[in-house]
Amino acid sequence: MEYIANTDQDRELMLRDIGVQSFEELLQDIPAGLKTGPLKIAEGLSELELLSDIKRIGQQNKHTDRQPCFLGAGVYDHYIPPVVNHLATRGEFITAYTPYQGEASQGTLQTIYEYQSMICMLTGMDVSNASMYDGASAVAEAALLALRHQTQKKKIVIGGYLHPEYLETLKTHLSNMEVQIVRTALSEGVTDLSDLKKQAADAACVIVQQPNFLGCIEDLESIFLAAREAGAVSVACVNPLAMSVLKSPGDCGADVVVGEGQPLGNAMSYGGPHFGFFAVKKPFMRKLPGRIVGRTVDHDANEAFVLTLQAREQHIRREKATSNICTNHALCALKSLIFCTVLGPHGFRKMGALNVQNAHAAFEGLTALEGVKAFSEQSF
Repeated sequence: MEYIANTDQDRELMLRDIGVQSFEELLQDIPAGLKTGPLKIAEGLSELELLSDIKRIGQQNKHTDRQPCFLGAGVYDHYIPPVVNHLATRGEFITAYTPYQGEASQGTLQTIYEYQSMICMLTGMDVSNASMYDGASAVAEAALLALRHQTQKKKIVIGGYLHPEYLETLKTHLSNMEVQIVRTALSEGVTDLSDLKKQAADAACVIVQQPNFLGCIEDLESIFLAAREAGAVSVACVNPLAMSVLKSPGDCGADVVVGEGQPLGNAMSYGGPHFGFFAVKKPFMRKLPGRIVGRTVDHDANEAFVLTLQAREQHIRREKATSNICTNHALCALKSLIFCTVLGPHGFRKMGALNVQNAHAAFEGLTALEGVKAFSEQSF
């Protein structure tokens, strides 16, 4: 084994201690017919040769540095300032872990607390958890929260056009529960409000994506007013960058806000890892899944960060916990915090305006082509 740093003398001493003359003696119980002999493997490449070969293979990749990517669907090629990865990959962050005695990791807890504060500012909500696995799991957990809140109701209403993969994840989470999932009709690419009012009458919650999967802007205020009148929990699944130019879902009447956090400073990375965000109004705070970091003072009046409301969590209550999720994507969430901090409020709004400008420029260019027309007159 060439990669083990044993000298000839080391090997000789080990063989002598176990009473054999050679390594081959250890293999004598294997029938000769089963032995393969020396493997026909070429000599290894030098580091220089290997790097050259890998670069040659890499040239075949289709890279977003050389061509645009329009796949979208929750994962986008947004500009990420180099300082984001420079800071997030420092050893103090990338090797840190929050144990169940989390107060020992004050630095990690502080970054999570600041992330939670940022999410609340973006969404207009009162409380955020430490993050989820992704947008899909966040949507599913939002439905479970609503079902815990509305124990007599067994119906989930999907308004408009929700991301198909989020919907499949939701179905998987609810597959062993007697819960009905209903999708409302579409009207010009957005939620048909009259149909939603009918469906919401006996619903535990109404889930609406903003912008929806077709890119259209939903009338969240009217939708959530209808949900509230029906006694259903209002869940908004939002693109966080859209919050730079749209009214926050909290101000539109949402009880729960979830979404995919990748657009906030996380590279596409072939689809992950990323993180999901999850925020609620205060009445739903104790039903939140996952970890929550709070700020307090210790016996000596020093500022301290703690894991709070832990009675909701799996390691405390097991089957009575609000979720099977008892961790979070802290490093990805940290990148989003650094990203938003670096941009600042002005830069964040400017990025959102630039996205709208580029989207409309693409729309105008495409619809100018012969045979191409807009499917809806709704704003996007």
